[in-house]
Amino acid sequence: MSTRLFIIAITPALIIIVGLYLSDRYDREPLKILLITYLLGALSVIPTILVEELLSFFNIFPGILGAFYTAFIVAGFTEEYFKRLVVLKTAYNSKYFNEKLDGIVYAVFASMGFATVENVIYVVYRYSNNPYIGLYRGILSVPAHGVFAVTMGYYLSLAKFGSNELRRKRSYRRSLYMPIIFHGIFDFILMANIPQLTIIFVPYVIYLWWLNERRLSRYIYDSKSKFIGIREKRE
Repeated sequence: MSTRLFIIAITPALIIIVGLYLSDRYDREPLKILLITYLLGALSVIPTILVEELLSFFNIFPGILGAFYTAFIVAGFTEEYFKRLVVLKTAYNSKYFNEKLDGIVYAVFASMGFATVENVIYVVYRYSNNPYIGLYRGILSVPAHGVFAVTMGYYLSLAKFGSNELRRKRSYRRSLYMPIIFHGIFDFILMANIPQLTIIFVPYVIYLWWLNERRLSRYIYDSKSKFIGIREKRE
């Protein structure tokens, strides 16, 4: 195994989780819980691959329909389901999940664990002879996993802290199907081989970044406001 390729493969995900950890300045999560979430996210690659292989076996659709099935069902559904499952089983009911920003933090850590292993598979093993794969995945694929995770965590937090039972249930469902939709569209544009679709790829990526940066910023602001409120009460 090439050490250089390995470093290239793991660096994008590590940059993202370190950056997010530093952004969570007011009520940081315990490193132990974050590490467990990250490692379980990495291990979620195993059931994901098994289910993807099974679902791929049933892909009997030609052309565009086959690409749609692969993008939304094989990749989108399976990957987002298992990443979300990690958050639900490790952090969601934890006492440390005590503010809205935490949903995004835990979802991104689980997602980056998954993305780290996936990137190693692609960059180090599957396409080790292609020098551009590491660059492409570092710029697009790994950050895309992070963006999908922000969407997931955003809705998980609304489900946990919402004041209305109906909205909480709706947000809980959205925490699964919205990342699947975003993920599926992202992959479908790349898989469909339709020139007209490739034109909208960059605007779509920009939209995803804009939307989820706003969500992240909103929860960071909420975290800051909560911290200031607690400090003022103590004073």
